[in-house]
Amino acid sequence: MRIGEIGFMVENDTQVVRDWPLPGGGRIPAAEIEELASRSSGPGGQHVNTSSTRVSLRWNVRDSAGVDDPTRKRLLERLASRLSRAGVLTVHADRHRSRRRNREAAWARLCELVEAALHEAAPRTPTRPTRASGRRRLETKRKRGDLKRGRGRRPDDQD
Repeated sequence: MRIGEIGFMVENDTQVVRDWPLPGGGRIPAAEIEELASRSSGPGGQHVNTSSTRVSLRWNVRDSAGVDDPTRKRLLERLASRLSRAGVLTVHADRHRSRRRNREAAWARLCELVEAALHEAAPRTPTRPTRASGRRRLETKRKRGDLKRGRGRRPDDQD
């Protein structure tokens, strides 16, 4: 997945935020995703103490205008553990030393979370166990029972 597909594109070394298409229809307007930069932690010497390279993206799922009600309900259910009480999804990125790379990482993570929440698993097709697998299961079960039965104390073994 290229960064240009997930929310912003790079034009002439300038990042331009655009509306973000959702899988299955709908769009998240770019204005709804709030981007914040803050001081990062970790190594980096004097650079880390003077630069705001950590990027946080915030998106209010509950009040989003670009998402229809069934999609919103699915997102709220699937992302419940990651949402604040107000229904805001927050993603942080501070692994890299540059704000640009952290911004790309944050957008990629936001994309992964939303796409995973909207992904519908294919329904399982039930199958019958084969005759051979049933026979193997019963044979293993019989051997395990014999082993356990052999561990018991026998009445004629009283020494």
